Amino acid sequence: MNAKAFRCKSQEVVIMKKAILATKVGMTQIFNEDGVLTPVTVLQAGPCVVTQIKTVENDGYSAVQVGFVDKKDKIVTKDASGKKEIAHRHGVTKAEKGHFAKAGVSSKRFVREFKFENADEYTLAQEITADIFAAGDKVDATAISKGKGFQGAIKRHNQHRGPMTHGSKFHRHAGSNGAASDPSKVFKGKKMPGHMGSKRITIQNLEIVRVDAENNLILVKGSVPGPKKSLVTIKESVKAN
Repeated sequence: MNAKAFRCKSQEVVIMKKAILATKVGMTQIFNEDGVLTPVTVLQAGPCVVTQIKTVENDGYSAVQVGFVDKKDKIVTKDASGKKEIAHRHGVTKAEKGHFAKAGVSSKRFVREFKFENADEYTLAQEITADIFAAGDKVDATAISKGKGFQGAIKRHNQHRGPMTHGSKFHRHAGSNGAASDPSKVFKGKKMPGHMGSKRITIQNLEIVRVDAENNLILVKGSVPGPKKSLVTIKESVKAN
């Protein structure tokens, strides 16, 4: 495959039928009808609201923009001396507030875009709830992984350590970085100590075990990236078996 073809393939747009934003509640375990124990991740999925509808005529592509979790507005006031006082410094700005008001929804903390097949069937302020999925569905979960800080090669890349006794001076070092005279450099991609975690991770083909539409909860089999309360994007699996 030539480079041009590879670039075109990497830029292909994935069209989906259903997706939702969620926050991670934590992990637990449940029993099914046969008494088999299953570890699950509990996700608070939605309700999400449609904040904008992208069309081919106006935007060049078709998509649905959704918002999740209410957010306070940024308030700027001045006292008698003219000094500015800012409440909720990281709140919603005037521009963002106008965007949400145009859609007729409250200000949202998380805003994401989904390229749905049936994007034209959605309307502004429409809610997307957990019952968009059902038990047995296969999904892909995307989130920012837990940050581990600066870690050595053993923890970061699963490398082996040296002997800890018998006069050995090689314990947890990463080992050689390359030859001296030739090629006289460290190759790109060399596995070395460094910052670990805090990366966008996608786990594919996770099975939905249970959906609690009343409480907007989705129980997914296995683990999902990220700490508790972090944002998780749930999409229908692109490689479903």
